[in-house]
Amino acid sequence: MPYTAEISRANPTCFVFVVDQSGSMQDQIGGGEVVQRKAQVVSDAINRLLYELTLKCAKEEGVRDYFHVACLGYGASVGSAFAGALREREMVPLSEIATNPARLEERTKKTPDGAGGLVEQTVKFPVWLDPVADGGTPMTQALAQARRLVSDWVDAHPSCFPPVVLHLTDGESTDGDPSTATQGIMSLLSTDGNALLFNLHVSSAGGTPATFPDNDAALPDQFAKLLFSISSYLPEHMKVYAKQQGLATSDGTRGFVYNADVTSIVQFLDIGTRASDLR
Repeated sequence: MPYTAEISRANPTCFVFVVDQSGSMQDQIGGGEVVQRKAQVVSDAINRLLYELTLKCAKEEGVRDYFHVACLGYGASVGSAFAGALREREMVPLSEIATNPARLEERTKKTPDGAGGLVEQTVKFPVWLDPVADGGTPMTQALAQARRLVSDWVDAHPSCFPPVVLHLTDGESTDGDPSTATQGIMSLLSTDGNALLFNLHVSSAGGTPATFPDNDAALPDQFAKLLFSISSYLPEHMKVYAKQQGLATSDGTRGFVYNADVTSIVQFLDIGTRASDLR
């Protein structure tokens, strides 16, 4: 079966985040009682995931480079979305990400107080991506750039667990049909399988998200159906993990979420970066 290659320092894999940073990402995300901007929710979710990856790969000698990560943003321009010391960098080893957050912010979170209640606690939150919302939606250009990164990666790592591209957007492309670029991504392959492309549409209106569907019958429009059609099928180990999260899956389940709220964004990133065993 494909998608079973061990991930090691000698045979790492990569994640490519492609993030919509167009002007409409300044709008409020749907489905929540608290006013939160889509750009802020998405950047927070990716920052949290990057932090969790560094913890997952931390050993006594430091963070191991099981993963390399690229973050592409598209809006007023297309390019690296990293802030701080990693600005303009494309594919960055995880150990460098761990040691180079743009800054540490103070955030509050609720933790158990030991007596059955919750208490607010101030924690340090590392930030690598800032919330940006400006310009149009040059999706096709951004995905073409992601294809180049994935192509370079599999050329250099031919036996790797296939690269995963995670695309988060809130609107339609303003620079043409992205299908050619996306098919180009999914046609690239290592000896372990084809590169994976997962798509998430961020909601403004609220309502029930369409989470990892296996067909497009319930999707509301042609844009939603396009995103579904350019999303990879979930590999078996990701489907197993999705089932553990209470989601129904089938042979046709794709890595796609439409009308996503805050919870489903976090879930999408968690499942989409669930790689095979680390060694």
